[in-house]
Amino acid sequence: MDNAKRVRFASLHSDTAPLLIYNAWDAGSAVAIAAAGAKAVATGSLGVAGAQGHDDGQVIPLADLLGTARSIVNAVEVPVSIDFEGGYAADPGTLTKNAALLAETGAVGCNFEDQIIGGDGVFAPAVQADRIAAVASSGLFVNARTDLFLGAMKRSEDPNQSALVDQAIERATVFADAGAGSLFVPGLSDPELIATLCNAVNLPVNVMMLPGMPQPAKLGELGVGRVSWGPGPWRMMMAQLEQDAREIFTAN
Repeated sequence: MDNAKRVRFASLHSDTAPLLIYNAWDAGSAVAIAAAGAKAVATGSLGVAGAQGHDDGQVIPLADLLGTARSIVNAVEVPVSIDFEGGYAADPGTLTKNAALLAETGAVGCNFEDQIIGGDGVFAPAVQADRIAAVASSGLFVNARTDLFLGAMKRSEDPNQSALVDQAIERATVFADAGAGSLFVPGLSDPELIATLCNAVNLPVNVMMLPGMPQPAKLGELGVGRVSWGPGPWRMMMAQLEQDAREIFTAN
């Protein structure tokens, strides 16, 4: 890992000018995004998996994910963060080994989530703190994702609930103590609740753009330190590709 890039990546998280992450899925998309002026490149798990014919949720083999990470790092000059999902393990010992492998690719950061992949719900805060500490031991900048809000969306519930924000604040405290560099809250979109969360935690807050949300400059005014687009770019590009191909095949 390039420590200078890691330090630069951490410094880009600002509540005055949020770090903008238009998520990539392979080396080619990363090069295009970097050429457009991105200060850093980060992947989204759905796009990375989909680009290689896999479903989301750690279906793509770890070796393939590491290969993708390495190819992106080698293709761009800006810092690279990789969506590591749940780290391909539940126990801290295996997580430590897996995170070290990711750091060896040259990536400086990772998304690391608290949902129980293949199970239900999220890990208890203390359990997830131990898991975060294991990943952070690699030196990676850990964007600690909580699935409290996405979980509500999957249950067809409103994710913008004060009770969920309170739980996220509790998690942010223990996540920070465990070595997290930022808190990722995909699914939370209400400006007032976002501001409440940002004001209550000591970590930079990463939100994911959803329809109807304020623009990044306004999110920065609310205290947001990082804005990402998640699977949006991948879905948009694949939809356009399919539409273009369909027009060709139906016309000929």
